[in-house]
Amino acid sequence: MPLIPEEPQIHESVPGPRATPAAGRTAPTPRPVPGPGPRPAPPRGAPASSARPGKPGPPAPPRGSVAAPPAPRDGSPEPSADRSGTAGAQLQLIPAPVAGAVDAADEAVDLLLDSGRAPGDILVLTTGEAHPWAAHELSFGEASYWAQHDAADDVFYADATAERATGRPVVIVAVNGGTDETTARALPSAMARAGVLLIVCGEPQRINAVLGASA
Repeated sequence: MPLIPEEPQIHESVPGPRATPAAGRTAPTPRPVPGPGPRPAPPRGAPASSARPGKPGPPAPPRGSVAAPPAPRDGSPEPSADRSGTAGAQLQLIPAPVAGAVDAADEAVDLLLDSGRAPGDILVLTTGEAHPWAAHELSFGEASYWAQHDAADDVFYADATAERATGRPVVIVAVNGGTDETTARALPSAMARAGVLLIVCGEPQRINAVLGASA
């Protein structure tokens, strides 16, 4: 199931906290728009949803362009938001180099939170090196780390091979390394976990080649 990147469109957005951009990244990465369905607005007077406590790293500069959502596939009905995940989740590809895949995933998370998506709706998976948040939280022990996953009240970051990470409405995969075999296993697994939207951040040629080989 090859993925086709969407043409970016420019939209005004509100900057949010960001992981430090990886070395070698030369241009801003197109960012996804929220998946299908209306998003509830945050309560009046509530703190900004993009401020995620405990996430390491200083804020990054304002973001660049925003990618438009892909058109519905073959007129299929809008997928449900079942947290167990369905095969009907919408796919979106965010082109990014290996070194910039995590940064692109962070930008996708911030845009989703800015749009009103609940933090507990989002799961971020990495195929290579652990996300800085995951590495930080794991330093306090796996019990504390997985307790945050089970609470499901904030964005959760995990390795793509972690079987304990359960489905959420939105799943983001940062293809930031690992073997082609790891990626080939991670993408179908992530699709099964995604209830509404699956976002893949990585090199389109590699992702399509891996998916073609695993088909």
